[in-house]
Amino acid sequence: MTDILQQDIMYLTGVGPNRKKLLNAELGISTFGELLEYYPYKYVDRSKVYQIDELTGDMPFVQVVGHILSFETFDMGPRKERVVAHFTDGTALLDLVWFNGGKYARDHYKIGQQYMAFGRPSVFNNRIQIQHPDMEAWGGEVQEANSYLSLRPYYNTTEKMKKYSLTSKGVERLVRNLLEKLTEPLPETIPLHITSKLHLISRDQALRAIHYPQDAKELSRARVRLKFEELFFVQLNILRYASDQRRKYGGYVFPRIGDVFNTFYHYHLPFSLTDAQKRVMHEIRNDLCSGRQMNRLLQGDVGSGKTLVALMTMLIAIDNGYQACMMAPTEILAEQHLATIQDFLKGMAVRVELLTGVVKGKKRKEVLDGLLDGSVQILVGTHAVIEDTVQFSRLGLVVIDEQHRFGVAQRAKMWGKGSHPAIPHVLVMTATPIPRTLAMTLYGDLDVSVIDELPPGRKPIQTTHVFDSRMTSLYDGIRRQIQAGRQVYVVFPLIEESEKMDLKNLEQGFETLCQVFPEYRLSKVHGRMNPRDKEEEMQRFVRGETQILVATTVIEVGVNVPNASVMVIIDAQRFGLSQLHQLRGRVGRGAEQSYCILVTNYKLSEVTRKRIDIMCETNDGFRIAEADLKLRGPGDLEGTQQSGMAFDLKIADIARDGQLVQMARDEARIVVDEDPLCNSAKYQLLWQRLNEIRKTNINWGAIS
Repeated sequence: MTDILQQDIMYLTGVGPNRKKLLNAELGISTFGELLEYYPYKYVDRSKVYQIDELTGDMPFVQVVGHILSFETFDMGPRKERVVAHFTDGTALLDLVWFNGGKYARDHYKIGQQYMAFGRPSVFNNRIQIQHPDMEAWGGEVQEANSYLSLRPYYNTTEKMKKYSLTSKGVERLVRNLLEKLTEPLPETIPLHITSKLHLISRDQALRAIHYPQDAKELSRARVRLKFEELFFVQLNILRYASDQRRKYGGYVFPRIGDVFNTFYHYHLPFSLTDAQKRVMHEIRNDLCSGRQMNRLLQGDVGSGKTLVALMTMLIAIDNGYQACMMAPTEILAEQHLATIQDFLKGMAVRVELLTGVVKGKKRKEVLDGLLDGSVQILVGTHAVIEDTVQFSRLGLVVIDEQHRFGVAQRAKMWGKGSHPAIPHVLVMTATPIPRTLAMTLYGDLDVSVIDELPPGRKPIQTTHVFDSRMTSLYDGIRRQIQAGRQVYVVFPLIEESEKMDLKNLEQGFETLCQVFPEYRLSKVHGRMNPRDKEEEMQRFVRGETQILVATTVIEVGVNVPNASVMVIIDAQRFGLSQLHQLRGRVGRGAEQSYCILVTNYKLSEVTRKRIDIMCETNDGFRIAEADLKLRGPGDLEGTQQSGMAFDLKIADIARDGQLVQMARDEARIVVDEDPLCNSAKYQLLWQRLNEIRKTNINWGAIS
């Protein structure tokens, strides 16, 4: 039976070589199995046939059986006509209307013959009508088919397919032909002890019911089974990969909390840790003592104190005789981390150095020599630190800021930096809050820690929504803030599709602001600038020489200017939720009250309005990320490394199937714990199926 699902789609009744080419090009379907996994996108209840005299104009889709009495054609202007068929079932009259395709209807449908007409009824000139109905000759096969159809499946198709008569109905016919051909039960992919424990129906039942469910309950059970299976194999693959990595590579053991850590903790800590920071430190401490490599994702909103946690972790490495390294995505961010760390460690005998593209000549040689002889204890840098020329004496810990800028391959490259057989511990920090379900799927090889409270003294940022007709009062507000000694960001969108227009808007916006605020100095930054000029403009703002920074989203990651208290986002409707939240995080870094102003025009879609409302309601990055995932789907969440998911989910939805993701994760964890070497007979079926899936074009490597 496995073989029949691998069979070429060309040999299915109704396909042939031309349609095979079309199905492959348009939907990626080339085998029986792939057609079976092309699921309907909606279902319409076709169990009831209505009488025409029961119909009203506010009903959803209905079907009626009757015959055409006559056709009428109305001229609608040049080369346009409206064709109306007067249709009856003996109880009343109904108009079937075509605004296009009328000629086909007139030529094709015969007066006096029985048809089933299906569509949404409406009222026009006091008569019930159905526009562009689905028509089927009634009697014989159709009557039989409809007698067992209660929920009718509808399939997505393309314009090109419709030209070859492969409409939703055409695809349905192919699926029906296939299911009739599959006389044996379809093979199971998950062992019975798992499906029965979770009360899941068999794969055979699920695949048949997903196309032709008898009722909503059967459809729901089929969906749960197929979604679980999809998510389960994703999780199984990730956890198997993580388990292999851990078995292959030991981690250094850091048993000591010594003088360096204690001196810092007792005498240099500027404020006491929040409960969330303490909890995360315990989790990290357990990893460092476990003998296996730490691979931990540290999530926390901007300003939640992730850098402090990272620094304390680095001090534990130093106390145990190892070096630590911190990687940041940009030079300006690396320099800020260096400044923050040096500030924290002021007066302590810890050697911290910077290594970026800017560090050259004699200074660079000093740093490289210090790494080799072990005198440099903490290195902060950009990805320049993974170049082959950079070698450490004993690298024990790598901290990576902003995960999505560094792929798995780059993480792995860091492992060759020490002269020891074990590999450095890895702590990945991200200020992009990732919903748990997505984190489990994208960063499945990392354990997740969350800092979910802000340090004391931080005031929540006030976010307001302003229409662009009220710019004058907005300018007055900005002027008041600058007069009080604050600085202001003004961000314009720069979206690639309309880049020329956007740059023009930014330039015009900059000119306007120069005219509105002649008494202040302004900086301008966008990604198309020469990196040196961009850096210089940023630094002028950081040093307080300019009061307003006009920028695109290049400032989304990383500039830390405690004195900046206002973030104005122009055309906020064009940004995603996560991006808006990231931008907002650039302010609120000092003790002063900070503000984020979202400027839009009046024309907002419902989704955009929801997005803006959520931003004004909450500062909680996790709530925002959950909402973003639900509004946008996982394919284009900003700040997480995907552009489209790294794997193909045909039916599951990470945003809406959170419970199933967790259930799949738990079951996969049991399997990997019980059978880490993948050789137990109990789970043979699973490993075999995972290998089959891995042979397809799914990019599993991008996940794990």
